[in-house]
Amino acid sequence: MTPIYFDNAATTPIRDEVIESMAKVMKHSYGNASSTHSFGRSSKVLIEGVRNSIASYLNVSASEIVFTSGGTEADNLALRSAARDLGVRRFITSKIEHHAILHTLDQLQLEYNLEVDFVNLTGDGQIDYEHLELLLQGDKKTLVSLMHINNEIGNILDISRVALLCKSNKALFHSDTVQSVGHYNLNLKDISIDFLAASAHKFHGPKGVGFAFIRKNSGLKPLIFGGEQERGIRAGTESVHNIVGLGESFKLAYDNLEVESAYVRHLKLYFMDRLKGAIPKVEFNGCSGDLDKSTYTSTNVRFPLSADKGAMFMFQLDLKGIACSKGSACQSGSSQNSHVLNEILSLDQLQKPSLRFSFSIYNTKDEVDYVIDTLKALIET
Repeated sequence: MTPIYFDNAATTPIRDEVIESMAKVMKHSYGNASSTHSFGRSSKVLIEGVRNSIASYLNVSASEIVFTSGGTEADNLALRSAARDLGVRRFITSKIEHHAILHTLDQLQLEYNLEVDFVNLTGDGQIDYEHLELLLQGDKKTLVSLMHINNEIGNILDISRVALLCKSNKALFHSDTVQSVGHYNLNLKDISIDFLAASAHKFHGPKGVGFAFIRKNSGLKPLIFGGEQERGIRAGTESVHNIVGLGESFKLAYDNLEVESAYVRHLKLYFMDRLKGAIPKVEFNGCSGDLDKSTYTSTNVRFPLSADKGAMFMFQLDLKGIACSKGSACQSGSSQNSHVLNEILSLDQLQKPSLRFSFSIYNTKDEVDYVIDTLKALIET
């Protein structure tokens, strides 16, 4: 049995080209990028090359890209400094954000006695933009934090619309774009966003590295103190091989975006069509069954099973060699239901098992066929 990996929203396999580029750096470019000798300068050149490359794709200044350990650190950097250094006393977010946002805001409330308001959601988990506009009319200095693509149900935020609403109401705008960077074009010259978070392992790069976009002259201060790396914004010796891996995966993602996104989009459509044919009573959570409103990389499926039969459903799939998830991998050890689904589903709907299937360029139609046949057999048992 060859295992089938349909959990690409949690993490993606690393491209061979990325592994090769990282191995080359680890073998030959081991100098500390802060050292002034030739070994250090060689590493520094590699880092700045990646920074310039990412900046050119996003249409921003290289000085606005700060390398981090991933999306969670980038999120914390923006939110913590906003509260501590930028005078933000009010945050607007949603109850279906990643816990990198929600738990950080919980802690900031304790430390700074801040106000946190939650924008209303529609029945399918979309942001209520009219309510957001009403919330933005307060007097306190405000930061809005809304993710571009929801990591569990795949709903797509109209990020340009939110950016304009924030700008017209003099609010800062931060977005966790971990599920969209590498999969969607983002021209940050045209989108008036202040802070953005990205993570390499979501687009076939290494784990443990990502970046924050920090709009020039924002006044953001460091989260981690020490040396003067990353222009004083992020102390610590740079992981050169990881940054090079990030750069290589980022470049390959965007250079091949049109062809690869079309392939994955077709795969998702094929999965949904086959699933609906095999299990007619299946339902899709949020907007994940609508490619105009959700990401082409994943779907969140609710199966027509009772609670007792559904309890072991994902485990049974794992025994058959199929990897999928109930939602965010960051919550996989929790006994609680998905906080995202809790917000948008009824009590009766929550009794049925929901699973997220997420796809990449390394998946095939044959894999889809096997997964659908297995799902059908397990439900009919």
